[in-house]
Amino acid sequence: MVESIFRGLLGVAFLIGVCYLFSNNRKSIDWKLVGSGLLIQFVFAFVIIALPDITEQHFGYRFDWFERIFQGMANFFVMVIGFTNAGANFVLGDWPSVTQVSDGLTGQVFTVGFIFAFKVLPTVIFFSALTSLLYYLGILQKIVFGFAWVMSKTMRLSGAESLNAAGNIFLGQTEAPLLIRPYLEKMTKSEVLCVMVGGMATIAGGVMAAYIGFLGGDDIEKQKMFAMHLLSASIMSAPAAIVAAKMLFPQKENVDTELKVNKERIGSNVIESIANGTTDGLKLAVNVGAMLLAFTAFMAMFNAIFLGIGNMLSINDNIAAATNNTYSGLSLDYIFGIIMAPVAWLLGVPSSDMLMVGQLLGEKTIINEFVAYSSLGNMKSMLDEKSIIIATYALCGFSNFASIGIQIGGIGALAPNQKTTLSQLGLRALLGGTVACFFTAAIAGMII
Repeated sequence: MVESIFRGLLGVAFLIGVCYLFSNNRKSIDWKLVGSGLLIQFVFAFVIIALPDITEQHFGYRFDWFERIFQGMANFFVMVIGFTNAGANFVLGDWPSVTQVSDGLTGQVFTVGFIFAFKVLPTVIFFSALTSLLYYLGILQKIVFGFAWVMSKTMRLSGAESLNAAGNIFLGQTEAPLLIRPYLEKMTKSEVLCVMVGGMATIAGGVMAAYIGFLGGDDIEKQKMFAMHLLSASIMSAPAAIVAAKMLFPQKENVDTELKVNKERIGSNVIESIANGTTDGLKLAVNVGAMLLAFTAFMAMFNAIFLGIGNMLSINDNIAAATNNTYSGLSLDYIFGIIMAPVAWLLGVPSSDMLMVGQLLGEKTIINEFVAYSSLGNMKSMLDEKSIIIATYALCGFSNFASIGIQIGGIGALAPNQKTTLSQLGLRALLGGTVACFFTAAIAGMII
């Protein structure tokens, strides 16, 4: 436990140092904001993850009120997966479960990729439609307002920044800015970066539900466990994103602290809102599937090239022996692992797993989190449980190079006059989003 806390604090200090190093105005950093943001993360993680066990162990009473609330929210995502299966089975047929390898008749093997296409991607479509409905009814805005109020009061942010950061807990990086659309054109560079980092540091509810199904398989209890951790990661990353953004680009101008949610609705009635959400979800699901296909193919191609280079240099056998055959030789996966392994160690990953988790961190940043979660799903049997949970937190965000273009196009369409600013801040936003995800992983690693 002492070692976990020490390494976690070391990891947090390292990440603060990175933000300080790349800050555009180190003298203007608001250290009270940094402290309050990190404190919110610590308190949330402690109350949800550690407090129930500590009170039960020392006082014989399990103080789990907050845990129950968030477990209830996590269970909702698991229910969504069940509802999605009903729709998917009606349209696509009653396909075998993840645990069913063969149909017993033809001997056909149903791979993870097959299940991914027919079980996971439909979840993205349904949850997108459900989110659109909740947005139209005004329910989602009220939940977002509650989270925004807490961050606005504790971190002294502008109202628009707080609302966007809270919105990113449930919405995607181009959907959350709809909550603050009237304010986007007049935002300062510091506020724009905060919006961008918030989008990079969290994931949308639709893909969160998909990850739960992908990582948990057909095991309901595992689905609930991953749902709890993914939801916690997305919530913790909201204040972490603010900390990273405000260190990288401190706010110097006076800002409007009024909290006012944009009343723009998705659709003119309930049916249209569901239809619009379904269409958006379909586009997202197709995009996710296509991106996963293309990037996995590119990884296979680059791995073949690197293995060829490894054969020429006669180092493949040495790499295989050094990694206990985890890697067959020089590959993109191995290179990612070597580069990011020290970061994985700082986040609290056991030394035996830091190469594989380092690979996941590299895949998430260079390619995307879907590829990384796909690799994590394949690695689960080889990793320590703590490594799996820390990786789940660290990968929970859209911070990758492709997201820079997505944000320039998506947010730029809402505020055309900010496109130049969005382009200028793209790489800084990627760094901030990556750091924010690692903040949550380091803090979770200290407490687990």
